Amino acid sequence: MTIYRLFDEPIFPDPEEADPDGLLAVGGDLSPQRLLTAYSNGIFPWYSEDSPILWWSTNPRLVLVPQDFHTPRSLRRVLNKGKYTFTMDTDFEGVIRGCAHSPRPEQEGTWIVDEMVEAYSLLHELGYVHSVEAWQDGELVGGLYGLSLGSAFFGESMFYKAPDASKAAFAVLVNQLRAWGFTLIDCQQTTQHLLRFGAVEMQRFRFLAMLREAMEQPTREGRWCFDYHC
Repeated sequence: MTIYRLFDEPIFPDPEEADPDGLLAVGGDLSPQRLLTAYSNGIFPWYSEDSPILWWSTNPRLVLVPQDFHTPRSLRRVLNKGKYTFTMDTDFEGVIRGCAHSPRPEQEGTWIVDEMVEAYSLLHELGYVHSVEAWQDGELVGGLYGLSLGSAFFGESMFYKAPDASKAAFAVLVNQLRAWGFTLIDCQQTTQHLLRFGAVEMQRFRFLAMLREAMEQPTREGRWCFDYHC
């Protein structure tokens, strides 16, 4: 398989040309234009500090249709107890730093390097990247962030410092995205708890077809907030 080298122009090869592991290209930068082009074509960056920028289009792809979301009984109990309160785009820096510093199973260090923190923080300021925060007694105890284009939300990372805080934040986000008419949540990597939520693995060609339809819808830019807070 051919791994493409990216240069100054923010263009990408066909994502279907990625190697069996999903690696498509190397190089380029994390400019807003390149990142938005990448995500709109089902491509995302994932690399470590000692690596060049690597671009991926995995197959199969883990996808959650908001209408198919399932809240496990244990998580419903957490939500019903009102243990946490939730906000959107209130402490993006706290969320992305929390994600960057959270240990991952079978992984040393973090893939959210400083360059990525800066790039996604800029996209947050531009109104394309959003965070959901979970609070307990005024303390940020969990959350997640991701990028939004069209009617698609691309989940990037989650963290928690209190039990089920990130899962609860994800649940309330999905409910809001469903109310807004979102059609696709790209989960990228398969995890057991996302499968429990109703996410499914699908072949890349099917995911890309869904993504093309989602890109035909207007993007909900600017600062987000839950309908009951706005």
